[in-house]
Amino acid sequence: MILLDRVSVMYPNKTVALSGVSLHINPKEFVTIVGASGAGKSTLIRLLIKEEVPTSGKIIVGSIDYDTIDKANIPHLRRRIGVVFQDFKLLPNMTVFENVAFALEVSGVSNREIKRAVPKILQLVGLSEKMHSYPSELSGGEKQRTAIARALVRNPKILIADEPTGNLDPKNSWDIIELLLKINRFGTTVLLTTHNKEIVDALKKRVVTINRGRIIKDEKIGKYSL
Repeated sequence: MILLDRVSVMYPNKTVALSGVSLHINPKEFVTIVGASGAGKSTLIRLLIKEEVPTSGKIIVGSIDYDTIDKANIPHLRRRIGVVFQDFKLLPNMTVFENVAFALEVSGVSNREIKRAVPKILQLVGLSEKMHSYPSELSGGEKQRTAIARALVRNPKILIADEPTGNLDPKNSWDIIELLLKINRFGTTVLLTTHNKEIVDALKKRVVTINRGRIIKDEKIGKYSL
């Protein structure tokens, strides 16, 4: 469960990034967040992963109240939230296997568990045959699948996909969307941000529209309209 209650973010220069945003997302939902550049989508994501602190309002994810969480527990929070970005953020000197394994290594997971978990997640995203390849040897779609595998390998309850198809051609874009839907069917809550009207309209999922820091539309089965 994700709950934002009258959340606002104002920067020292008086720029308002979010204004009185209230949003409730149930476990296992698939929600698309749309809005023009600068509308507040990125601020919303940074709030959810605790890289940003609201000026006012309350945020609760699962049973975690963001007002009371201490710094020592922020890594635990972030393990519950996987994030995938438009630009992949893969380590170029590591193979697909090593990129995914790295997410577990930094969490102190044993080598035995890494050797068990990584092949399973690579099979899920369709990259078993690419596990020993380096990012430079992958297509754009394969790079994004690697990034998704890295985000999923810690079994997060929530997956945030921030413009995951922005650098991909239409075929690979749809492959990634199908993968996100598959992940959602397995029980992971998915938040997708995108500018792709065709994808939003075809999904027939809940659409939240942000404009100038405010939610102006929240439709159970929505379309892309700004």
